[in-house]
Amino acid sequence: MKDRNITLGEFIIEKQEEFKYSSGELSRIINSIRLAAKVVSHKVNKAGLVDIVGAAGEQNIQGEDQQKLDVYANEVFIQTLINREIVCGIASEENDDFITVQGKDASHNNKYVVLMDPLDGSSNIDVNVSVGTIFSVYRRVTPMGTPVTLEDFLQPGVNQVAAGYVIYGTSTMLVYTTGHGVNGFTLNPAIGTFYLSHPNMRYSQDGKIYSINEGNYIHFPQGVKDYIKYCQQEEGDRPYTSRYIGSLVSDFHRNMIKGGVYIYPTSSKAPSGKLRLLYECNPMAFIAEQAGGKASDGFDRILEIKPTELHQRVPFFCGSRNMVEKAEEFMTKASQL
Repeated sequence: MKDRNITLGEFIIEKQEEFKYSSGELSRIINSIRLAAKVVSHKVNKAGLVDIVGAAGEQNIQGEDQQKLDVYANEVFIQTLINREIVCGIASEENDDFITVQGKDASHNNKYVVLMDPLDGSSNIDVNVSVGTIFSVYRRVTPMGTPVTLEDFLQPGVNQVAAGYVIYGTSTMLVYTTGHGVNGFTLNPAIGTFYLSHPNMRYSQDGKIYSINEGNYIHFPQGVKDYIKYCQQEEGDRPYTSRYIGSLVSDFHRNMIKGGVYIYPTSSKAPSGKLRLLYECNPMAFIAEQAGGKASDGFDRILEIKPTELHQRVPFFCGSRNMVEKAEEFMTKASQL
């Protein structure tokens, strides 16, 4: 069977044995995300035609203005997961607290919790720039048969059993890992089926793209400023190319395919960073490492950070291994001065 003819459904069945502890639930979670992604993709692609763009008039827990599509995507993913009765809890960047999901007969016997950013980069919706969905799956740590607690969600990223993202761009792609490499599937909208289009996705060890909002340069820590200057120097294979879209999914996706580093550091405006550990950094770090890349907070491995709160923010350095390590060198050197 040729790779390009393999559907996502066939691929999931084929790889079922790689899902540790699972007796079908993890496959069904990925299938649920596939279904919700198709619904959201359809809505995103006609955003200019219906009353779905613009602000919803509310703010999320982070104090950010919610877009109408934010709210819509959040509801679609949550309801799809709840209706399938396959998870025991859901946490979303858009919700103040986690959601406890009861199974049949009010039981709490499902094994997995899902954490998600339902529509990353939504501030770009109104200008027709690619947005995405990020998701992360963990096996619960509290006893089955009991309602989930905060402990089930505040797990270090190394405990993830699956993570992925959907990018709604010129085509809609679903990219995910279960700890056995990274594979990408492209939606054929004519028949509503995802096909394996990017098998075994890998970061190159080096890259020539750095992605950071240089408009905030004055607010960055010295180590980041020094690294940006390094990227801009004419020496060896430098200067590097600056590419920053402002949608994490889009920047990450491009850098994984072309080779590059994405940086969202701390700043005087965001002392803890801006990106959320549980909804954005952990899943992207898991994917990056499975694709041969690296992810850190500038000093330490992202996946080993023990979360202390649901909406915790951290600085994020992610991409081609050698580029991340060079940025870390500058961070360490500056911290010792």
